[in-house]
Amino acid sequence: MVYLLPFLAVLLSFMLVLTFKPKNTDILKLLLAFSGAFLLALTIFELLPEVYQHGNPKQMGVFVIIGILLQIFLEFFSKGAEHGHVHHEKKQEGLPILLLASLCLHAFVEGFSIKDHNNMLYGVLVHKVPVAIIVGLFLINSKVRMATAFLAMGIFAIMTPLGNYLSENL
Repeated sequence: MVYLLPFLAVLLSFMLVLTFKPKNTDILKLLLAFSGAFLLALTIFELLPEVYQHGNPKQMGVFVIIGILLQIFLEFFSKGAEHGHVHHEKKQEGLPILLLASLCLHAFVEGFSIKDHNNMLYGVLVHKVPVAIIVGLFLINSKVRMATAFLAMGIFAIMTPLGNYLSENL
């Protein structure tokens, strides 16, 4: 279930975009803000206390800072797409590789936190749906071929389950 839900969340969100082609994305920005706050609260109140309880606090602090720096680094390439700041430029042709790569790495790392944490799974799902809708809208508006858009969304969909799988088995 932990592998299937994040995958389905992305694909069903993309199908929703293809079916309804929403024009007004203001509600998505509110949902993204809520989902980000929800994930932050889950991280602070559930994940961090457990991490600090079972590990060296100084080492855990270093990993937290590395995670924050990684997120800042990824936002440099995604230009805030995971927060609803996706702007289609008229001169852009084809698939935005850096944008998708940074979002995929973001989704991959999200998968680490959902091992044995159902609440984190729900938080990631709530966060993943609006991001997938925004990325899907961006792909449709960028006029990439539909097969390419499906491939990009499929790769994005598999990243969180892959991150979860690797965190459980390595």
